[in-house]
Amino acid sequence: MDLTKFQWTREPESFRIEGGRIEIVTRPHTDLWQRTYYHFRNDNAPVLQTETGERYFSFTVKTNFSESRRRFDQCGVVMYLDSENWLKASVEYENGEFSHLGSVVTNGGYSDWATTVIPADLGTMWYRLSRREDDYRIECSKDGVYFEQMRICHMQKGGGDIHFGVYACSPEDSSFRAVFTDMQMTECKWPAHDGQQPDGE
Repeated sequence: MDLTKFQWTREPESFRIEGGRIEIVTRPHTDLWQRTYYHFRNDNAPVLQTETGERYFSFTVKTNFSESRRRFDQCGVVMYLDSENWLKASVEYENGEFSHLGSVVTNGGYSDWATTVIPADLGTMWYRLSRREDDYRIECSKDGVYFEQMRICHMQKGGGDIHFGVYACSPEDSSFRAVFTDMQMTECKWPAHDGQQPDGE
């Protein structure tokens, strides 16, 4: 992918972009979250994205978060439309025993968080974000070959031109270096549904 076409929504503490590799050093107290359950709103995580009008595509990226050491340190794939409409998938460091592999979908200013526990010593993860018009699928992979579905979601403002890319943040008083490589935008890897027909057909 042409990384010169990627633009910052917010810049991190420091960063380096070279030869298809992105390094982000996070600032403390940065995050993306809206309202639900915790009743606070955080909208200050660094986000680096490119724009597309393609209605059917897949975006794949490998993340390395092996330097994360503090609770909630995270990095991953993102589609940030505006402060109240976005989605992200990442591994969030929890403690020395486990982390949370999860995704957040935010529509109309309310976030949800779907997670599963993974070993804390896992330091890399691949993500694949696929689009079919205004519906999206997020997958993850430990090896970049076999991908498992994390979720399917609808984005209320996801039907037109969109921005997508990567992010990293440290919600608590910490900072770490996140590395992104192997980025590809390809034809949509999410096949059309071949089961029950839509209502009215």
